[in-house]
Order: sequence, then C-alpha cells, then structure tokens
Amino acid sequence: MAAERPEGRAEEAGPRAAVTAADAADAARLVSFGLQPRLLPARDAEYAELIRRHQEDPAFGRLADAVAAGLGLIVLEVSPRAGMALAAGEDSVFAVRMGDYARRAASDAGDRFLHGLAHLAAAALAFPRPEDLADDGYIGRITVHGVDAFVRQACRRLEDRADETGENTDPASDAPGLEAAWRVYTRRSATGATKDARRLASSTTGIIGKAVAFLVESGFLQRTGDESGGTYRTTARYQLQVRDMAGSAAMAELLDLGIVPVGDGTATLVPAAADDGGLDLAADAGLPFHATP
Repeated sequence: MAAERPEGRAEEAGPRAAVTAADAADAARLVSFGLQPRLLPARDAEYAELIRRHQEDPAFGRLADAVAAGLGLIVLEVSPRAGMALAAGEDSVFAVRMGDYARRAASDAGDRFLHGLAHLAAAALAFPRPEDLADDGYIGRITVHGVDAFVRQACRRLEDRADETGENTDPASDAPGLEAAWRVYTRRSATGATKDARRLASSTTGIIGKAVAFLVESGFLQRTGDESGGTYRTTARYQLQVRDMAGSAAMAELLDLGIVPVGDGTATLVPAAADDGGLDLAADAGLPFHATP
C-alpha cells in the first residue's frame, strides 16, 4: 500500500510507478559504467541504452542520480557524448585527491608541487577561453613540450615582474602561488636523460608526461601521437571537470599572464608576436589550437 502524501503537497501529474529491483540494478549498472572513465556509450550498446533511458525516463534518471549520490559521486552530465560523467565528492571512497596522486608520482615535496603545476597548466592550455569551456563541440589539443614551454614562459613573466618591482627575492608568505612557483620550476632541467636515453622522470617534461598519462588513464585526455613529447586531445569528461575548476584563483592567475593569447576566438592559438617580450618557446612546442570534432 502506497504511503499517504503529506498534507498541503500538490499532487504530481500521473501515477508514480513503483521502483523495482531490476530498476535499481539498472541504475547501479549505469553508475558503474560512469566509473569507467575511458568507456563511451558509442562503444557499448548497453551503456548507450541506459543513457537513453536516463534522458527519457525521469523516474529512472532520479534513481540513477540517487545511487550516484549515495556513493558520494556528483553527476556532472549524462549524455551520449560524455556518458555518465561523475566527479567524486571529498568524502567519497572513489575520490582521487591530487595530493594522493602526487605522493604516488613523486616522493620529493618539490616534485609534488610541480605535478600540481603541470595539471594546472595542461587545463589552462586545453581551454584558455571561457567560450571553449561553454562549447560542447570544442576539442582542445596539448603537447608535453607545449605545456613545458607554456610554464617556462609563465616563469619568465613572473621573474620579469619581480625584477621590475625590485622583489626578486624569496617570496613573502602571502605571495600568490605562482609567484612562489617559478623559482622551483626554472631550476629544474626541462629534459635530462637516463643512461638508456629515456626522459628523466624528475625533469619537467618527465613530470608533465606523468601528469598527462594520469589524465589519459582517467578518461580526460586521448593520446593522438608522439610528436613534441606526446600529443593529446581533450575529451568531454575533461571539459566538464575543467569547468568545475575554471574559477580557481591559480588558474585565473596563470591565464592572466597573457602567455596564451586569448582573443576573439578566430583562427588558431599561436605564440605571441616576436616583439611581445620574446617568447623563446621550445622548438616544436606544439601549442594547442582550435579544432572541430
């Protein structure tokens, strides 16, 4: 027997169908697909059908969202392009915190700091303009060497700024994060090599390589080639995640340096003009460009 509605609550249109065990199983199945970040609905018929059901059956959609919420997951989007895109809440067992990732990637505290900077720079290069994040059809492209060149140019801008103000000393405790970061990054070799010519893991390109590999494993980037240290394209899931962090102070500070020219969106993203302080970017840096799917 259905429970009586509280007094004063308006009747909902149409009868409410009872939730069955099969419905609950299907909802949990959809969430399980969403927890496989590299799987897309286009590659799995069952996943595609559950996405369609989520969109067309409001009761099922609410049930699936409730299952996700119970697991400490935030539903960013449910669509054929992104699948069930999920983000883990801070207390979720599925949360992968940047600090945890950095501790696994490097034992040195300075390296952990640089891993965070690599992730920040990759996101800023992949989606440098607000309209890039708003456009569901936008695909960002980055390279390992391009991210390194971008960060090194940011470091030069920050160093020049500090010289101009006569503050090129150890940063104050209340200095912006990037103001303290450039000294750490510029002291680190860009490449280096092991005895068998592999890229040195503690070099800046080695650190960036680890960062983008993590993003690939997480379904945020797709590797497209080996040029410029590795070339990558963004996914819908990454766009949704970066939308969530776009308002962070660190990202705004990085973009405000003006290293990636943020214009009206026409043509492509290219290095700034040679008379703009002399970018001196690494050869074949492969900075990202606008593209259609």
